[in-house]
Amino acid sequence: MCFRYLYKFKRLISFQGDMEAIKVLFICMGNICRSPTAHGVFREMVKAKGFQHSIHVDSAGTHAYHIGKSPDPRSVQAAHERGIDLHDLKARQLDDYDFEEFDYLLVADKDNYYLTLESCPKEHRHKIKFILDFATRTSLKEVPDPYYGQGNGFERVLDLIEDACEGLMLELEEKLTR
Repeated sequence: MCFRYLYKFKRLISFQGDMEAIKVLFICMGNICRSPTAHGVFREMVKAKGFQHSIHVDSAGTHAYHIGKSPDPRSVQAAHERGIDLHDLKARQLDDYDFEEFDYLLVADKDNYYLTLESCPKEHRHKIKFILDFATRTSLKEVPDPYYGQGNGFERVLDLIEDACEGLMLELEEKLTR
């Protein structure tokens, strides 16, 4: 419980002064596989474009299973192999503050879409979208959960997320350069 309030305070402080920044939150079930992967991938893209002060990136889970824990080691390894660092990320649960604070609430799958929608006040529901709504190289709507899978599930997730993050960056870059 203490971790949650400390994290909220830290976020509030870090967002002050950047009220005009676009804020993106990636959401999955436990915040240890898909959403931290998307967080790390998109954070690197934001940094590469020089938009660190214009775009804030975070991630959360709809469930409290892993609060305060690091991403799944398989996610960390797959991301590391592509030059993405996830070591500083810690799982947290989606909370009421997120609905008002973030401009984009990007969910990994239908289950988390409905859980997020159910908790979200009506005036913020337009912010909820699927991560893969921004993908251009797949017709999939959901990022599969690699947690219980075997083989190259984490690499496949990275492929899908990189595609979606590229599409998201194009949209945000257009907004920021108008």
